[in-house]
Amino acid sequence: MKSPFLFISVLFTFTSPGFCAPEQVHLAFYTGPWDISVSWITFDTAEPVLSYGTSSSSMQNVTGTTNTWVFEGITRHSHAVILKNLEPSNQYYYKIENRLFNFRTLPANLNSYKVCVFGDLGVYNGRSTQSIIKNGIAGKFDFIVHIGDLAYDLHTNHGKLGDQYMNLLEPVISKIPYMVIAGNHENDNANFTNFKNRFVMPPTGSDDNQFYSIDIGPVHWVGLSTEYYGFEAQYGNSSIFTQYNWLTKNLKEANENRAQVPWIALFQHRPFYCSVELAADCTLYENVILRHGALGLPGLEAEYIKNSVDIGFAGHIHAYERMWPVADLKYYKGPNAYHNPVAPVYFLTGSAGCHSSGMKFSPLPMPWSAHRSDDYGYTVMTVANQTHIHFEQISIDKNEAVIDEVWVSKDVGHRHSEEMRIDGEKFY
Repeated sequence: MKSPFLFISVLFTFTSPGFCAPEQVHLAFYTGPWDISVSWITFDTAEPVLSYGTSSSSMQNVTGTTNTWVFEGITRHSHAVILKNLEPSNQYYYKIENRLFNFRTLPANLNSYKVCVFGDLGVYNGRSTQSIIKNGIAGKFDFIVHIGDLAYDLHTNHGKLGDQYMNLLEPVISKIPYMVIAGNHENDNANFTNFKNRFVMPPTGSDDNQFYSIDIGPVHWVGLSTEYYGFEAQYGNSSIFTQYNWLTKNLKEANENRAQVPWIALFQHRPFYCSVELAADCTLYENVILRHGALGLPGLEAEYIKNSVDIGFAGHIHAYERMWPVADLKYYKGPNAYHNPVAPVYFLTGSAGCHSSGMKFSPLPMPWSAHRSDDYGYTVMTVANQTHIHFEQISIDKNEAVIDEVWVSKDVGHRHSEEMRIDGEKFY
């Protein structure tokens, strides 16, 4: 494994574009795959204006919004512009002051695309950072899903480490959408102020960007906050119920829309399942309350099972682990377990590069564990068509080799159910 100190020395050579210049420029999907939010920060007052078009020599101006916020004595101005109704398969150029960027929209036929998924990536020891930047710019994936724990931490040194992190990733996240969800390290003891003010995610009708959903081709993507549970004692439980009420309605509607969007994929920071020693095999109170609820708080797993969620991603644990289909501690394994799965298929992908070392696995994997690795790396999910999705785990330790892969497939109209699981217990 390469020494992290060589990587750190490279990071410190970065210089910001300037105190008054736009920086930390990044994209995200907004209401759909062809509505894109463009966000950036300045440290002095500036108009939230950019110009864009399909030619760098012919662009139109668009005005957005500015949110000014103060954290530990530093004032930042977060600007956002929404580019609406973009044409599919088009190269777009956009300019903020004197800085020119470009991105390409997804194709109209969205049956196939690639996503880079990971959690737990910091500035220091960010082992996967250069690989993600390089491969993202090269078009090896179409967007990024970062499932919590950004920068380690966004708020460190009055938020300056967050600025450094966002500038470091700017070459790739100014080119492809960067979808994020909060992890426990986003708690800045100011109710996630740094996270809330830095990112524009798909709207839900709430003023909170910590949960949302978006349809992209055959997949209904849902991002959720497990941190409402993790910090309930500090901030109260109202956000838990707001998110839960939204989720039950959202998943019900997604299920009714399966003919058009057959897959449901969720991503959250803390996992339901894992088999690492430090986390007591993910049977700690925090995991149990997420799954089942407690003391009047609603759990999440029952909604996933009831609504036949197909795929679940989590981070938090600094390792990679692929699970057999599993529901309420019951697992279903075998040579055909990933075709027409009878329960959600979960991936733990929290090994992108935390500031601390990787997790130690339990001596024996839990029965629901199909494959596990403590290599640094990230997951690439390839949506092949309406019925097949391919998953690959990329190892940074092994020079970007694929160390695990699996196809998850289902027949048209397949949705797992309790009846299938009762029958399945006879065979797995």
